[in-house]
Amino acid sequence: MKKSRVAAVVPWLGTLLKPYRRRVAAACVALALGSLSWLALGQGVKLLVDEGFLSGNGERLNQIMLVVLGINLVGGTAAFFRFYLMSWLGERVSADIRSRVYQHLLTLSPDFYESTRTGEVISRFTSDTTVIQTVVGMSLSMALRSSVTLVGGLVMMLVTSPLMTLYVTIAVPVVLVPIKVLGARVRTFARDSQDRVADIGAYVDETLHEIHTVQAYTHEQVDRTHFQGRVEAVIDAAASRIYYRALLIALVMSLSIGAITLVAWLGALQVLSGGLSAGELTAFLFYAVMVAGAVATISEVIGEVQRAAGATERLMELLDTQPSIVAPASPRSLPSPVRGELTLQGLGFAYPSAPNLPVLSDLALTIEPGERVALVGPSGAGKSTLFQLLQHFYLPQQGRILLDGIDIQQLAPTELRQQFALVPQESVIFATSALENVRYGRPEATLVEVHAACRAARAHQFIEALPNGYDTDLGERGVRLSGGQKQRIAIARALLADRPVLLLDEATSALDAASEQQVKLALDELMKGKTTLIIAHRLATVVNADRIVVMEQGRIAAVGTHRELVAQNALYKQLADLQLVS
Repeated sequence: MKKSRVAAVVPWLGTLLKPYRRRVAAACVALALGSLSWLALGQGVKLLVDEGFLSGNGERLNQIMLVVLGINLVGGTAAFFRFYLMSWLGERVSADIRSRVYQHLLTLSPDFYESTRTGEVISRFTSDTTVIQTVVGMSLSMALRSSVTLVGGLVMMLVTSPLMTLYVTIAVPVVLVPIKVLGARVRTFARDSQDRVADIGAYVDETLHEIHTVQAYTHEQVDRTHFQGRVEAVIDAAASRIYYRALLIALVMSLSIGAITLVAWLGALQVLSGGLSAGELTAFLFYAVMVAGAVATISEVIGEVQRAAGATERLMELLDTQPSIVAPASPRSLPSPVRGELTLQGLGFAYPSAPNLPVLSDLALTIEPGERVALVGPSGAGKSTLFQLLQHFYLPQQGRILLDGIDIQQLAPTELRQQFALVPQESVIFATSALENVRYGRPEATLVEVHAACRAARAHQFIEALPNGYDTDLGERGVRLSGGQKQRIAIARALLADRPVLLLDEATSALDAASEQQVKLALDELMKGKTTLIIAHRLATVVNADRIVVMEQGRIAAVGTHRELVAQNALYKQLADLQLVS
């Protein structure tokens, strides 16, 4: 972790605590009262020895004991409020970090997720924030309390015996040096450990999401072996961190206790020579033990803080990642109503992960409002990529896209995307009810409107047959539905959104022949007046399109109707002959 990053961690956490400054202030007051109470106990011990035990005055002894008990009560009450407030702050800061990270993740463009494993992001989102929660809620409280105790204890030691304090001061560097040296090692291994835990999360996420494929290919044993290797890597990284942290704690505690023992011996010699009273020596040793305990606690907390520094750095890196697609400073507005005219002008594109492999080259096409245009061609021709560019998920390297005559890069991405209703090739079903899945793109839709969209998509009947009808939870990724049912819910979602441009990527790919015909009739009716782009490998679904665009190797090979292309374009005729539709 770079030094500049270490310096940035504390101010970053400070900004998170700022909204709760009243609770922070209350926690600091409780901290101060508690620490002062424990420091006052040292003077109580001194009085007990000099004016209680040695004087033989029972009444004075009782008075001192009552004072000591009162101080203890104040300290205990302060400790309760300190612990409660700091624990609450830890939970609150952790929740705020998760909220901030999640909101930021939603703004990042697809190219970020193209190069970053989802499991790694989830690890940062969960385990890293938990580490910070522990530090803010517990470790920070312990560190502050121990710091006050350390400073206050040293002051009281100085008041009690300057000479003895000098002896202790000489011993302090012996304790602090290993903290600095070993603490740096702990920080390094903590970051490595967090990275390896993230790798485990990514692997588990991938395996469980594709569990059907794992089991279908009997790949379980291979995955067990790979997973165990990752687990062992975590253990190796953790072992190094634990070793240096244990060494740090052991050295600090041993050196602290050794220093106290030496000081006690020197103090006893002063008592014998008359330089100190027995009560003063007792009080001094009481403060020395407090200081040693504070140093030991701080050394232990430093290990936790170093670990949290690694976690915080990872979160800061994530939050510092800027989306490649941002709204312009002064975005233009689309005309109302949006007509849905799309224009491609010399469009060229390659994915950021493979900049030397063009996916689209010199695309030029105008799609009139309300026109129904089909995109056909072999896999890898760039059809789905074009859909992503239309929604401004990526920036083209050449050319531009216009919607109603306005360059989409001059529009706010949210306004642009609100003009498109998408049915992807692989239907996306969320782990919520059928009702919420259908109105995902239009949350305010009424139940009547939802039912109408589902009837049009031929989904109403099977949804009603589910255990709780429209309120049935569909499970993660729609695990309780067939492929055709998922597709019809996705179509209903797009129909309900009622947006001027429809993007249908193999929209009927998972339907049987009967269902496909029903949905096709519904789409024909509902696509009237809407600009529609259809991707299909099955030409039977697009032969009635106003125009068909044949794409090959990222270029437009031909444009025309079905009959024109069968007569004029060899690639299209080959596709038609293979599918027996010519």
